[in-house]
Amino acid sequence: MDTQFSIEGGNMGDETAQLGQKILVLQGGGALGAYQAGVYQALHEAGMEPDWVIGTSIGAINASLIAGNERPHRLDRLREFWRRVEYGALETGVAKLPGGDRLARLMTVLNGLPAFFTPNPAASCSNVPPEDAAFYSTAPLRQTLSDLVDFNRINRGEIRISVGAANVCTSRMHYFDSRDLDFRLEHVLASGAMPPGFPAVRVDGELYWDGGILSNTPIEAIFDDNPRHSALVFSVHVWNPEGPEPRGIAEVLNRQKDVQFASREESHVERQRQIHKLRHVIAELTSRLPAAERMSNRVRELASYGCLTRMHVVALMAPNLPNEDYMKDIDFSRDGICARWKAGYAQTMRTIDAAPWSAPADPLEGFILHLAMP
Repeated sequence: MDTQFSIEGGNMGDETAQLGQKILVLQGGGALGAYQAGVYQALHEAGMEPDWVIGTSIGAINASLIAGNERPHRLDRLREFWRRVEYGALETGVAKLPGGDRLARLMTVLNGLPAFFTPNPAASCSNVPPEDAAFYSTAPLRQTLSDLVDFNRINRGEIRISVGAANVCTSRMHYFDSRDLDFRLEHVLASGAMPPGFPAVRVDGELYWDGGILSNTPIEAIFDDNPRHSALVFSVHVWNPEGPEPRGIAEVLNRQKDVQFASREESHVERQRQIHKLRHVIAELTSRLPAAERMSNRVRELASYGCLTRMHVVALMAPNLPNEDYMKDIDFSRDGICARWKAGYAQTMRTIDAAPWSAPADPLEGFILHLAMP
């Protein structure tokens, strides 16, 4: 797979240091996650390594590959993962035939991908443990990640990682966070356990499914963090929240996935913008009170709701590729992976070059949204 791109230019890490921690947020989306790998490559080459990576599903897998390796080896591990999960020779040959793309994806549905998931013979049984109740087994993914991710390194804390999963019995979103626990392979597998394809994963006695069921864009983990810190956030979207009216069932199925897994990102962002501005307003009002008033217990309590941290959020949106359809998230063809990887790399480099976060901003705005360069 040809993903050997490079750039010319300086190191942007020092120029963005004053903005606080750098955070990379990765959606779930199966094969669409190759776009995320291209985004990371651009950040890596620009010297903008993340301090914290947050992911769901394939985003959790990419996050573990980044956080679970030394800086010089991260791109190599990402490339190796995406090389391993490419179509096999048969599917690749079929895909090159006229109209063969969809047939190749159907073959993946039937046969799985040897390094990712394989058909589960127990799927036809009516009474099996929840860990086996799925169309596929993810035992191959367990082995692949065991080969490529150093979980001891993650737990040494060089890069913080959080992955989102849905509690099967309570319907609550849960984030497994390397800051707060001993981070393990099971946490990544739980984040990517999308039913009914993949089986639930039991962690500390509780069953979990893919976090994308509840929140496929896990950006809220940043704003709910305690304590909050100023940050430059790269929020990577592989599902497009906007699109034309669908014509025909195939387009309906394609658009339905985009709408479902875009995860109401626009409303999340607007709510967080309002909340964070209120925090700045509270801090500003508190600063205008007489010193004696600020010292009272009641005012201190109220002032604790204020906050002067600032979040610059860069929204990177994966483009629609030619001839994409509702099976795009299982397009693990070499051409599809390379096209998405290149798109993520190119768009992120254009955005880094434009540096929209360097523009002046209203001091009362604690949440500043930047749309990536097209």
